[in-house]
Amino acid sequence: MRDFNYYAPTEVAFGEHSEEQVARLVKKYGGTKVLVHYGGKSAVRSGLLDKICNLLHEGGIDYVTLGGVVPNPRLSLAKEGIALCLKEKVDFILAIGGGSVIDSAKCIAYGVCYDGDVWDFYLGKAEPKQMLPVASVLTIPAAGSEMSEASVITNEDGDVKLGYSNDMSRPKFAIMNPRRTMTLPPYQTAAGVTDMMMHTMERYFTKDDDMDLTTDLAEATLRNIKNAVFAVLKNPEDYRYRAQIMWGGSIMHNGLTGCGISDDWATHQLEHELSGMFDVTHGAGLAAIWPSWARYVMHENMSRFVRFAVNVMDVPNDFTDPKGTALKGIEAMERFYHAIGMPINIKELIGKDISDEEIQEMTRKCSRDYTATCGCLKVLKAEDMEAIYKMARG
Repeated sequence: MRDFNYYAPTEVAFGEHSEEQVARLVKKYGGTKVLVHYGGKSAVRSGLLDKICNLLHEGGIDYVTLGGVVPNPRLSLAKEGIALCLKEKVDFILAIGGGSVIDSAKCIAYGVCYDGDVWDFYLGKAEPKQMLPVASVLTIPAAGSEMSEASVITNEDGDVKLGYSNDMSRPKFAIMNPRRTMTLPPYQTAAGVTDMMMHTMERYFTKDDDMDLTTDLAEATLRNIKNAVFAVLKNPEDYRYRAQIMWGGSIMHNGLTGCGISDDWATHQLEHELSGMFDVTHGAGLAAIWPSWARYVMHENMSRFVRFAVNVMDVPNDFTDPKGTALKGIEAMERFYHAIGMPINIKELIGKDISDEEIQEMTRKCSRDYTATCGCLKVLKAEDMEAIYKMARG
């Protein structure tokens, strides 16, 4: 068992009336002039943007707005937000939306307090000394950014998608109303569930087998969300199961399911190159990569894959054939992905064959020009990354 520090300072306001607390919470955490950052039509069409802005106004809090965030949020819009915040003397950023909006908000918050190019942080060239406080009104449970220390941004110059993590970026508060998720399309619901489950799976598949409580928590959350997604796909207005998914997305990425164990993140890093090259939905990209990654690395800790098969995917344990049980667990996960409308390879994801040249380019970017590795369960070199991409081509 590894020593660990657990830090999850975000205040959560959860439930049907949680939005009414927005002005009080902004004031509590020092906001006097707010950038309200959001995506596109859904925040406007649903009336949520107007409601939040009216609540801020009624609470005596000044604000400016910036919309336009898209999936795989763009660096160019974040830089536009930085300039707006400096011009308007903004001291607090409130994201309305899902992980893309929150990640963009975090990028803006870093950049306002930095004299250089905010992309420096994502390249590892600099570390922030301060940032503006960030908070969220969550509408899409998936990325877990509402409680996590991470943000991911795409630089259109070269289609490079990079993540950066720093505890100072953990949001001050997160407002979560499950009713706001009931209009999500089935594909977006399924992709979100895939993303949040992968956040725990990236921690679960480890060589550290001796932190039983963390492992039990991980398995419980995975089983819960796996079951809940079928309920909401059948009945999108099922508040009980929408709530399980919304809270699950936060639990699965606030660090709780990784305490005392090492984490991997290779599937995420491999997928970032798919998103950067083809602008695909992140959760769907993870589903397309994970089965091939799992088959490639499972020999590093076969018992972990057996435990996942039995305790999460309900596969009978054949004690005479651990490898067979592990493989059946991966196959069961593939069936789960297909059952909720997710792909299990790159061809299903992008609708065409991927070329060797495209695989080589993704490998180059993922390995930082063949200088970096990724993963922990099995440390992947460039040749391993290329092999997994080829396994996953479909």
